[in-house]
Amino acid sequence: MNSSFEIHHLAKTHWDAGDRPSKYLFSNLNAALLGPERIAVIGASGQGKSTLLRMLALLDAPDEGDLILDGVSFRAMSSRQWRTAVTYVAQQAVMLPGSVEDNLRLTSKLHGTPYNSGLAAKLIEELGLHYLDLSKNAGDCSGGEKQRISLIRSLLLRPQILLLDEITASLDMNSSQLVEALLLKRHREEGTSFLWVTHDLEQARRISSRTWVMSQGSLQDQQSDVLFKEPVAELARKYIRSMEGGDTNEPNGT
Repeated sequence: MNSSFEIHHLAKTHWDAGDRPSKYLFSNLNAALLGPERIAVIGASGQGKSTLLRMLALLDAPDEGDLILDGVSFRAMSSRQWRTAVTYVAQQAVMLPGSVEDNLRLTSKLHGTPYNSGLAAKLIEELGLHYLDLSKNAGDCSGGEKQRISLIRSLLLRPQILLLDEITASLDMNSSQLVEALLLKRHREEGTSFLWVTHDLEQARRISSRTWVMSQGSLQDQQSDVLFKEPVAELARKYIRSMEGGDTNEPNGT
C-alpha cells in the first residue's frame, strides 16, 4: 500500500450563538503523507486534534481547504469510498445491538465487501481477545474489549490510513502494548499509515516517526527523533503553557 494523502489550507471555525463564524479553531493547515507513515498528533487539550481527525475522515465538514487522496479530492469521491480508505477509530467505542460477531461483520455489510473471518480471527488473537465468545452481546463487553473490537472492525476494511483518536486511553498497560504492537506490525507488513492522537508523550515517541504538534490554531510537522530528544516532562510543560496562551518558545501547531 503506497498512498499519498494531502491536506491543503484546511480550516475549521467556531460558531457564535447567532450561527455565524466567530473565529478559527485552526486555519491554513498544510501537511502530507507520502507513502506509509507513522504520525503522532500531540498538543494541549482544546487545540482541535480530535476535530482534525474527524474532518480527515469526512465526519465533520471542512470550512475551508481541500483533502486529496492519491491525487483525488474528497469532493470527487463518495464518502463511503473515502471512509473505506481513510478510517476513523474513536476514543469511545460504540457497539451496535447484537453480538460481537455482528459488530465485526458490520463494516462488511456497510461497505459491501466480503467478511474476512480469517483476518478477524488473527486480529482477535493478536489483541488478546482469544477468550471472547463471539456470540456474546457486544453491549455486555468491558470498555477495553469494546475498544479493541472497534479497532478490529476498522482494520477489517484494510484501510490505507487509520485515524486513531486516543484509542488506548481506557486500556490497561498490557492491552495498550498489544494495540501498539499490532499497529506497528500492520504498518510494516501492510503499509498502513496512521495518525494517532495521544496525550501520552512516551507513547507518541514509541509509535511515531513524525509528530504533528498542534497549538494556537496551526500545525507543525517535526521528526519524532528530533522532537523527543527533549525530556518528555519539559514537552508536557510547554503544552500546558500553550493551552493557557503562554509563550512556549516552541514551534506552533494545532
